[in-house]
Amino acid sequence: MTYRPRHRSRNRGGCLMRILTFIVLIIILAYPFAEPFMLETETVSLTSDHLPRDVGQLRLVYLSDIHAGSYFSQTRVENLVRTINRLNADLVLLGGDYAEDSETAIEFFKNMPAIHSSYGVYGVMGNHDRTIPESNLSRLRSAMIAAGVTPIVNDVLPVRIGASNVYLAGIDDMSNGWPDLAAVSSQVRYDDYVIFLSHNPQIIPEAHKAKDMNGHNMWFDLGLFGHTHGGQIALVGDWLGIAKVDPRYEEGWLVENRTNLLISRGVGTSILPVRLFNRPQLHLITIKSTQ
Repeated sequence: MTYRPRHRSRNRGGCLMRILTFIVLIIILAYPFAEPFMLETETVSLTSDHLPRDVGQLRLVYLSDIHAGSYFSQTRVENLVRTINRLNADLVLLGGDYAEDSETAIEFFKNMPAIHSSYGVYGVMGNHDRTIPESNLSRLRSAMIAAGVTPIVNDVLPVRIGASNVYLAGIDDMSNGWPDLAAVSSQVRYDDYVIFLSHNPQIIPEAHKAKDMNGHNMWFDLGLFGHTHGGQIALVGDWLGIAKVDPRYEEGWLVENRTNLLISRGVGTSILPVRLFNRPQLHLITIKSTQ
């Protein structure tokens, strides 16, 4: 009879456990680099007394913080645009930080495939889009227009739908631009349906205090913001200085006064090409009239 030491089977078991532990460790370390590719489409329905009855329903897509460049390739940009176009939006709204600086933002729009929507594509500027020289703002606006995107910088643009208007109000970036909130809010009335676009949600408290053309507060119905990436990395995002906002404005939906507010986690990444429990997102928002 051959003697077979039992400790060999125990060694095999220990080896298997070490292999499994190593695999789990690799997955844990790799996951933050994989999450930036896990783009989600959030679908939300809202109602409004101010949306004109003949508009009935407005279907819009919002996204922010693409940060095209070394971490977000042209192939990913093309896939992103295909995703947007499949959503068949009435309006597509862009929240800024298209690339890493003003020069690469200009190149982003020169190379961006066409985005399709029924009533146009509009965008505001982020802090990365407003880097020096200041003269690049004019070049960036021209590149956006050539790409089929209407820039909104300290202005209000009416969008004609049926016999009525929906108003898009956008300000320049708070950090690197020259925002003029009073000039924007004073162009609309309380009864208008107004979508307010600002890259940075830090403007929200000041926006609530701004006045419409008749001196009334609560001049906008829907506020759309980006910039924070939702912190990008759960638990440590604030240490990296990604959000830099009041914690209540870091991510998600809020209702303040009569206004629905969205702070998007954005599409791309900043500083590091990782996300942790903050998947990238774009938003399909359907607004229905209650009139």
